Amino acid sequence: MPMPMQEDINGAGVVGVYDLVCVGFGPASLAIAVAIHDKGISPRVLYLERQQEFKWHGGMLLPDARMQISFLKDLATLRDPRSHFTFLNYLHSKNRLVAFTNLSTFLPFRVEYNDYLTWCASHFDEYVRYGHETLSITPCLVEGGRVQSWDILSREVTTDKKTIVRARHIVIAVGGKPKIPTALSDPSPDSPIVHSSYYSHTIPRMLADKHRKCHVAIVGGGQSAAEIFDHLQSSFGNVSVSLYTGDSALRPSDDSPFVNEIFDPDRVDEFYDLPQGAQQDLLHRNKATNYGVVRPELLDRLYELMYHQRLHEPVESKWQYKIVPRREVVGHDKQSDGRTRLKLRNTLNGSTSLSESMFDKVIVATGYVRNAHEAMLDSTRNLLETGEFDTGRDYKVRTVTDSVTASYLYSQ
Repeated sequence: MPMPMQEDINGAGVVGVYDLVCVGFGPASLAIAVAIHDKGISPRVLYLERQQEFKWHGGMLLPDARMQISFLKDLATLRDPRSHFTFLNYLHSKNRLVAFTNLSTFLPFRVEYNDYLTWCASHFDEYVRYGHETLSITPCLVEGGRVQSWDILSREVTTDKKTIVRARHIVIAVGGKPKIPTALSDPSPDSPIVHSSYYSHTIPRMLADKHRKCHVAIVGGGQSAAEIFDHLQSSFGNVSVSLYTGDSALRPSDDSPFVNEIFDPDRVDEFYDLPQGAQQDLLHRNKATNYGVVRPELLDRLYELMYHQRLHEPVESKWQYKIVPRREVVGHDKQSDGRTRLKLRNTLNGSTSLSESMFDKVIVATGYVRNAHEAMLDSTRNLLETGEFDTGRDYKVRTVTDSVTASYLYSQ
């Protein structure tokens, strides 16, 4: 018999049974929805999404920010160029296809790509529960201790009402949680620390008063940090900006054709068959394709900005916009007025100092932690082959032999 439900504990009972439940409805789950549609099959599918509406990196939809990969790597083109859900068909449906071709680019604006994804997502509204945060996933056991299905407990974020749905297969694609270094942790409601993923929701509002001078620090040396630096200096004349990176310089991303082949579909098998040490070495050598790097054209624009400052003011300490290399932020000293001064470590000699400026806001562009699936799947640890959430070539979480039947877990 199935294991008893946790109705008394969670205040929820099973309200639906599905062939597949996808936890998270971002690009990964949306691509699955598109593929299911294009295959012409009709399984019972449900998508659970914490956000109230579809939004792709909503906090970083800056006006001039462009995609970093070709639009041809959309939700459908490489799988089926004739799909209704290609980026080109989206442009055609919006009567912008001809105009877009005149741009002579493979890199659309990120705002437009978000609109494309939203357009695709709108086709599946009846299968999506927005505003539902997944709390846990529990195996349903049958006689012999085998897993037949899974119970997914979710919470409606506006009412706190809890619901359980049951599924034979699960996809977990919830993305990452904002990563804020311990040195900058500040849980207070008036904290001056803001993660880059909330940038466009918070910072422009704060800077709306053009007569109020503000000082903003950016921590990080990747694309998000550089885009925010560029947006602040081009949009707000009343703000002084200092960007701190522990590296010796902002470094360019590498999307040259030979290197970019690392993302080709037929490279997956090659990578998977490598010993673990070789896999880590390959990841390290190709890190510049995506992590902690900046598009070269943006670097050129930022360097021109710095040069114009140098042209008009040779004393760097008087510059309105500063890029400070070789400085790791190791702490901050919050003042009674809410502003903060950063504690900096020189990555060359290890010496420490305080930032010259007091900052009204500190924007942390240090990436994401991708471990949300671990808490959701905590009750499944006794089923895991290694005790960790290792995945096989098919992205299925490795479980003890014969302990799981007709169940599929996919973690991204």
